[in-house]
Amino acid sequence: MLIMSVVRRAVMRTGRIVVQPCVEVRAARGVFAGPIKRLFPLVSFTQTRSWCSDGPVVDRAEARLNRLDGEDKGIVEVLMCRERARNSLGRVFVGQMRELVSSLHHDGAVRVVVFRSLIPGVFCAGADLKERAQMSNPEAELFVHGLRSLMNDIAALPMPTIAAVDGFALGGGLELALACDLRTAAHSAQMGLIETTRGLLPGAGGSQRLPRMVGFAIAKELIFTGRRVGGERAAELGLVNRSVPQNQTGDAAHKEALSLAREILPQAPIAVRMAKVAMNRGSEVDISSGMAIEGMCYARLIPTWDRQEGMAAFIEKRPPRYTGE
Repeated sequence: MLIMSVVRRAVMRTGRIVVQPCVEVRAARGVFAGPIKRLFPLVSFTQTRSWCSDGPVVDRAEARLNRLDGEDKGIVEVLMCRERARNSLGRVFVGQMRELVSSLHHDGAVRVVVFRSLIPGVFCAGADLKERAQMSNPEAELFVHGLRSLMNDIAALPMPTIAAVDGFALGGGLELALACDLRTAAHSAQMGLIETTRGLLPGAGGSQRLPRMVGFAIAKELIFTGRRVGGERAAELGLVNRSVPQNQTGDAAHKEALSLAREILPQAPIAVRMAKVAMNRGSEVDISSGMAIEGMCYARLIPTWDRQEGMAAFIEKRPPRYTGE
């Protein structure tokens, strides 16, 4: 009974099962919330400026959404387009990313999210060191706290997420990719948690997510040395799911990410979301508790229309038409 009680609380916490944005900011509301809001301005995206606008900084869209349509309806791309700073993690960029990710948490029409860069040869260059150099020690600590919160919010998105790494993903850039469920990379991409070469350690989840992905020995080697790896080696290590040769347009990883998203798109969306919860939450507990979490997630699917549609389609030998109900 005690295990089941703990498990129920764990699954109810995932009541995030559907969403729980800004977990860390809420947890530290009394101490950090106000300062973090000042460090990360939330910007409206109703303006029609081009992403490469030369207007005032707060007017530029350094990140924006692209909702695909037609047969790809349900796939949403998060486009990172901080051109002059190689998508480095500055205040405005991080603030806009937080707003975009928050908007996706409650969007039931989104089935897959792809994070990609519009800057050739770069996914995300990591910290904006010029901006960081202007911060006091307390400001830097708050900034990294908010950055960690952003990565946690990406990891907590209820639908599958894919990072398309077509170039450099260093430091916080790789931490952003690690916060996604799946990763594709071009052979020419370069990835690494290079913080120890700057007198730091990975502070936005890298020290926790990388060992869970590639194993502790490999993760320690990569972090202790600050080593960068290419796309092919990353695939061998299990750091990325798929690695492909770069193409002439420099978007091979993006095309591979879309191919992967299109494989997920036809599947029952509630089932996919519950599978994500079962795996993510189950990996944090012992196997018995994990089995109980799986059972509770399975029970959530039994009364759904999608489950009935899946059974009917199988019997009638036709493709299922899932609606997410």
